Amino acid sequence: MLVNAEDLRAFIDSKFRLPLVEGEDKVCSLGEAIREHIRKGMSLNFGGRGGALFYQLVREFWGQDPEFTIINNGITATMISLIHGRLARKIIASFIGDTYPSPGPNPLAHKAYLSGEVEFENWTMLTIPQRLLAGAMGWSVIPTRSIMGSSMEEENKESFAVVDDPFAPGEKIGLMKALRPDMALVHGVCADRCGNTIMTYPLGADVFGAWGAKQGVIVSVEKVVSTEYIRRHSHLVRIPAYMVRAVCEVPYGAHPIGMTNCGLPDFEHYFEDYEFIIDVTEASRDAEKFSKWIEGWILGCRDHHEYLSQLGSERLLYLKGKAHSESWKDMALAGIKKLDSEREPNSAEKMVIAASQVIECKFIAGGYKTILAGVGLSNLAAWLTAYRLKGRGCDVDLMAEIGMYGYLPRASDPFIFSQHNMPTCKILNNIETLLGVFVGGSSNQCLGVLAAGQIDRRGNVNSTKIPGLAYLVGSGGANDIASGNRETVVVVNSGKQRLVEKVPYITFPGNRVTTVVTDVGVFEKLGGGETFALTAYIPARPEQTAEEAIANIRERVGWELEVARTLTKAEPIATDELTLLRLFDPEGFYIGS
Repeated sequence: MLVNAEDLRAFIDSKFRLPLVEGEDKVCSLGEAIREHIRKGMSLNFGGRGGALFYQLVREFWGQDPEFTIINNGITATMISLIHGRLARKIIASFIGDTYPSPGPNPLAHKAYLSGEVEFENWTMLTIPQRLLAGAMGWSVIPTRSIMGSSMEEENKESFAVVDDPFAPGEKIGLMKALRPDMALVHGVCADRCGNTIMTYPLGADVFGAWGAKQGVIVSVEKVVSTEYIRRHSHLVRIPAYMVRAVCEVPYGAHPIGMTNCGLPDFEHYFEDYEFIIDVTEASRDAEKFSKWIEGWILGCRDHHEYLSQLGSERLLYLKGKAHSESWKDMALAGIKKLDSEREPNSAEKMVIAASQVIECKFIAGGYKTILAGVGLSNLAAWLTAYRLKGRGCDVDLMAEIGMYGYLPRASDPFIFSQHNMPTCKILNNIETLLGVFVGGSSNQCLGVLAAGQIDRRGNVNSTKIPGLAYLVGSGGANDIASGNRETVVVVNSGKQRLVEKVPYITFPGNRVTTVVTDVGVFEKLGGGETFALTAYIPARPEQTAEEAIANIRERVGWELEVARTLTKAEPIATDELTLLRLFDPEGFYIGS
């Protein structure tokens, strides 16, 4: 029996001391992890920002025809090698194509689609993590507001059904089959030796695939830490050790994607390697060139250490410096010589600024509080609008689908998910929260601004494919946004191949699309109508008359043109607005030069 306070204190200290390190030691190399746990024919889900894990998978299975099923929100850049090398027999994704410097179809993905070498199963940015969450929760199905009314509804009828909502008479609801991968491969910031893994925000698709993976998770991290460190930052731990089969310490393991920090001590973050991504994208224009790129950067490197050596220390230090929260200012100032303030605005710039004016009016008239935009010109229009509204004293919160809420874009980088914008966010979360609640939830006050591959006179949009002829890119988050928000504005270049009578594939239905802004004019559904009328024209030159503009527009629209009685001319462009737009995109990736 303990008889005094000193003995009792010693007893408490001995019994309740937290160990610095605990759990099974699962630390191994990437090669050992892949060889031990991955088998041919598996379904695999990638989580976090894991470039090194992906590279090692390619090294281990290249030329073996492993027939993987890949479950991922996006297949882009380096991951196109899964298609080119025939490592995947099926891809379940929301986006398959190029993202940087501008979004668009990828030739090798297009070729695989036409040949049938790889099966593409099209979903959306929200519905894939929803299905993975259902699998993790042990549910057989999960409801969604997305997909309904799109071509994906029919295309995915084995895993998707529209039913009567049993709790809302007269309403319909979509039900999706749960999805569980065999294995998940996740790159995080750090983990202890048994696999408790810290992820930093925004989480994107999160780790729902890891939670539900039938045979567990392979984790790679920037650094292996103590369990004591994990306890101190337990609010950032997303994967518990019992789910993890292997832990691999891999510095710069997300490259060419960047790694955010979110205030974690002891960890330096690094920026996306845009130059590297551009090189990959350019190489994938040609099958032979891409094979050489894969040989040089993946197969020709024995391991991740050799890959980093090939990148070089100067490049890695540059990516660390670029990730500094204030580096965008130096980049913006360095790009001043490219602004050319005397140059007249081109058609893309006119369209973006006209779209910004339309969005501003709709935002105020509709009493909206948030804006979520797609990638590219539609995004730049939303960025301009945010600053216009802020200048008028209006509250507006910009959102980006990977989990960014309430951000203000910085100059010098037009990429919507740029790390430069992360420090300005009011909330960093995941896709399910952003698209499912803030955009599509019952209390949302969201105006959507989206791009399109094609749009028809009823507002139905196609960004997925022209069946049997071409693969575009897929829905991404577009269907989720257009299915859940209050109203949608579409920003798209004109042309009879884009503004069509009827789209051949519906990525999202046009029932909430009220306005289309093009490089030649603005189209709106008037008086509750179902089809568009031209309400404003954007003159190709200052002296162009309305009659000349209408004649030109008829030649650039694939449906019978209806002209509103109150046709107006687009507002003049202010110099400061044009300057701001060019500061957003100094290289002219989207607006041209």
